[in-house]
Amino acid sequence: MEQPVANGTCCKGPGYATPLDAFKNGAREKLLYVPCIVPDQQSRPDYLATVDVDPDSATYGQVIHRLPMPFIGDELHHTGWNACSSCFNDSSKKRQFLILPAVKSGRIYAVDVTNEQEPKLHKFVSGDAVGAAAGVAYPHTSHCLGSGEIMISTMGSPDGTAKGNFLLLDADLNIKGTWAPKDTAFGYDFWYQPRHNIMVSSEFGTPTEFFKGFDPAVATQEYGSKLYVWNWAERTLRQTIDLGAEGLIPLETRFAHEPSATWGYVGCALSSNVVFLQLDPASGVLSQKVVVKQPWLDVTGWALPQLPALITDILISLDDKWLFFSNWLRGDLCMYDISNPAEPRLASRVWLGGSIAAGSGVTVSPEGLASLGLTTQPEAPVIKGVKVQGGPQMIQLSLDGKRLYVTNSLLSPWDKQFYPDMAQKGSQLVQVDVDLEKGSLSINPNFLVDFGAEPGGAVYAHECRYPGGDCSSDIWL
Repeated sequence: MEQPVANGTCCKGPGYATPLDAFKNGAREKLLYVPCIVPDQQSRPDYLATVDVDPDSATYGQVIHRLPMPFIGDELHHTGWNACSSCFNDSSKKRQFLILPAVKSGRIYAVDVTNEQEPKLHKFVSGDAVGAAAGVAYPHTSHCLGSGEIMISTMGSPDGTAKGNFLLLDADLNIKGTWAPKDTAFGYDFWYQPRHNIMVSSEFGTPTEFFKGFDPAVATQEYGSKLYVWNWAERTLRQTIDLGAEGLIPLETRFAHEPSATWGYVGCALSSNVVFLQLDPASGVLSQKVVVKQPWLDVTGWALPQLPALITDILISLDDKWLFFSNWLRGDLCMYDISNPAEPRLASRVWLGGSIAAGSGVTVSPEGLASLGLTTQPEAPVIKGVKVQGGPQMIQLSLDGKRLYVTNSLLSPWDKQFYPDMAQKGSQLVQVDVDLEKGSLSINPNFLVDFGAEPGGAVYAHECRYPGGDCSSDIWL
């Protein structure tokens, strides 16, 4: 869909001319695409749900279409686009295909969204073909490139051992090979900033391990703590940053949307800290420091005597003024003022369940509650008569920064381990309203999609995308 730019003219290619153009002039989202994962991964295929989020629609807050994949056992996860704002200056490009890497099977699906309300499967590449041609598997993050190519991070070899690289596909989903000439120890997410000739990638863990669930005994051996800084033009590794104990399992990597900016963040899941990244353009060196530290809580009734917040998703508003992240285990969604990016300031938080929710069987020490500004453990919200399961996980922000959409599934083995009831009761999609003037969050009591009430049975819901692009899919050149 073409979008108007600030001067009222029509765009050349997909997306928006600038991040601020999208922030100020972007159309309100009316649909969401949400991957739905079958908990047992055996009985039926995963599918892509289309959700109506138009308040003026008669089907507001409902799943209006379901597109099942042709195979069972995919574990759909993150999604991306064949073209986005990185192709804005190329009139031959069109945002037509939603790219769905299946993290377990290794398949790469392209879904045609020409009919936005009823997407259809266009093409897929098998995991065997990817493994044979490129030697990689366990695909994760998908980004469109300005060249029209599609780049997908990968987390392992076909046999399940750990290694990080990036699968490169052409616009027709033909395999071109790997982007990097050398593998990293682990793989996960990436973000590129072409004006500064930099890409930063992160790492998760060993596929054969994380598909068993999480075992703390092997955390330091089977999971990563490094960031990799790449020369974007030459595709070479120029710096490795070991974040150490304060940066265990660095996951989502986000740079400021303004393409001339030299800073960004990474959320470190297990350490539960946010790390600030600052590039020195002259030397090309990326420095880092912890700017949000979230100590583990002293608890009883949980698997360990201390409970990490577990940051699992993080994003920046399109005006680069606000940082949001989810704490999947602790159960809160946080909003930080980043008008000074090197010194984020907590503005607001809301509680959306989590392992410390009242009645969970986990008891938090009085000191731990006090550190969060609490005197009692928070209640899991009940919205439209449905109790929200699990904790906040994937988050997506509206272009204007006023609405956050939140789902609660991480990865099916981890969902079963930490929130076993969710396999029967399903995920929920909730909306959190954002007041940009006050810097505050509040749960929308009139919106909830209950994926526990799906026609074929309960499913896990993962990442959300809008047909016109969003805060984590689009990169500007």
